[in-house]
Amino acid sequence: MKFKMQDKQNQLIERISDKHLVVGVDIAQQFHVARAVNFRGIVVGDPLTFENNEGGFTILLQWINKLKKTNNLDTAIVGMEPTGHYWINLSK
Repeated sequence: MKFKMQDKQNQLIERISDKHLVVGVDIAQQFHVARAVNFRGIVVGDPLTFENNEGGFTILLQWINKLKKTNNLDTAIVGMEPTGHYWINLSK
């Protein structure tokens, strides 16, 4: 039986529980924008615009931790689309 990529994606999605904060980051050259949702896809908090540097990444982490605490969530999952090379600093 051939394993399809869609099956793998479905398995990953099924592992997301009601204790997860899901953060999507729109990557750009100088400023990124993060948006957070709960496990059902309902928006949690306001979007965050942050710089593509260490200071901006610290602000992102503080924002994530605040949203987790405010909404009684345990874990954050961060996803981004790799745009050019601008995502590399954030991924590290």
